[in-house]
Amino acid sequence: MSVDAFDEEIVDAELVDEGQDVALVDEPAPRLLVDLHTVLFPGQELPTTANGPKYTRRDLELSPETAALLQDSDPGETGPMKAFKKWCAEKDYIAVPCSTTAFTEYSAYLMSRELKVSTIKNYMSLIRAAMPPGKKPDSSLYLRLLATYRRKNKRALRRREASPLTLSYVLPMIEKAEASGRPIGIRDAALFAFGYMFFGRSREDVDIEIQDLTILVNRLNVWLAEDKTHKGEPQTIPLPDRPDVQIVARMSRWLEYLAGHGITTGPVFRHLLKNGVPATAETRAKTATKRGLHLRPHVVNERVKYWFAQAGLVPDGRPVTSHGLRAGAATDLAANKATAQELEEAGRWAAGSTAVRLYVRPVKDAEKNLFSKVPVHDPAKRDVSLETPTLSVGSSP
Repeated sequence: MSVDAFDEEIVDAELVDEGQDVALVDEPAPRLLVDLHTVLFPGQELPTTANGPKYTRRDLELSPETAALLQDSDPGETGPMKAFKKWCAEKDYIAVPCSTTAFTEYSAYLMSRELKVSTIKNYMSLIRAAMPPGKKPDSSLYLRLLATYRRKNKRALRRREASPLTLSYVLPMIEKAEASGRPIGIRDAALFAFGYMFFGRSREDVDIEIQDLTILVNRLNVWLAEDKTHKGEPQTIPLPDRPDVQIVARMSRWLEYLAGHGITTGPVFRHLLKNGVPATAETRAKTATKRGLHLRPHVVNERVKYWFAQAGLVPDGRPVTSHGLRAGAATDLAANKATAQELEEAGRWAAGSTAVRLYVRPVKDAEKNLFSKVPVHDPAKRDVSLETPTLSVGSSP
């Protein structure tokens, strides 16, 4: 029997209760399940619907544990999907499973808002992924619209870049956080030092657990199960200590604080109550059903903005976000002659990543100065022959 016929066979299978003998009454005549790819061995009968299995509830019902895990990762709960459902309700479309028409019209709506091309692609991908298996909308029409939108809206291709938080920014933020003398300042100082040296994405920073760290005299070793680029590839990443960042001292101080509250396993960076005590699992369960004890990435974003302002720092015109820690490390490295390959390895980017060139190219371009070939103008040595002659009144040219 062909593979293509297997799905149809499942649909035609009969559902019965476990342990129940079912008397088939007025059963329809079996249908052949064959197509041009069906292969029969000598003497094998043609497959029909009568050959299909009889499924029980046991075959179809998930366990409570598996169902809970799937619900926690429900693609229908993403922000873009929630916005899509709201839009469908307003336009009288069915959201799940949506039609190709609704899917295409929503893409046109996003384009009418002049969103970035990368944002639209991300939203539409998440929406399509949220649809039930076998009922995903055709994306070909939406992609045709996007191609036209890309041609006619060049500004929509621009990436939203964070202000790079180089050491000249990070160190004042760390010092200001520590000067507060509060536990949250100790945590945030360690978080900024780690975020800069680890060169990671915000989600990677807050997913690190105490068991993943090994603190040595001159470095911090971080075990990383996987990252965006290296799926299923564990890595051990050494973070050498520096006299300015002092990642060993600052991370040790924070971990000692947690140990003083009996916390020696679990998330490194976690929520604190107003009195500075780490929030318990019971407390977090009331408001953070998905992240639990782990600090949420958007909280890192808020803390970066807060201490940036408290330190009296002025951005370069780009937004201040937690991604600036990663961008700042890349910028510092690029400015100090790190190669594109070295940046790819340190930041765990894919080989040839265009993101790396965003940091390397500006530095190289800044070093280029074609006008350095032109001597600096000296008024005392001006070329008199180029001066325009002054004509007196009444004189002829």
